[in-house]
Amino acid sequence: MLTDRAGLPIPVGISAANAHDKLGLEPLVRGIPPIRSRNRPRRRRPAKLYAGKGDDFPDLRRWLRGRNIAPRIARRGIETSNRLGRHRWVVERTVSWVNRYRHLTKRDDV
Repeated sequence: MLTDRAGLPIPVGISAANAHDKLGLEPLVRGIPPIRSRNRPRRRRPAKLYAGKGDDFPDLRRWLRGRNIAPRIARRGIETSNRLGRHRWVVERTVSWVNRYRHLTKRDDV
């Protein structure tokens, strides 16, 4: 799930539980709809992308830079995740909100 600064989900992807997070980032970024702006033309991409250590791969960083998106990803074994905490709590709050509505997370009444 990718969210904007306010925590609204932009694209949401569903994958198998055993699929690696690395495989899901590119389709989510490609699925971002155009961003409306009052003062500027529509944008198709965000300026920055904050992610956890699970997305720290050189090829993903290169791919994001090739699309002119600044990757803000904690490096495995070097940085702590605490620096990204002030940005990532927005996503964690949105995931928590979605989990409160069980019928959105899984269908157990079938």
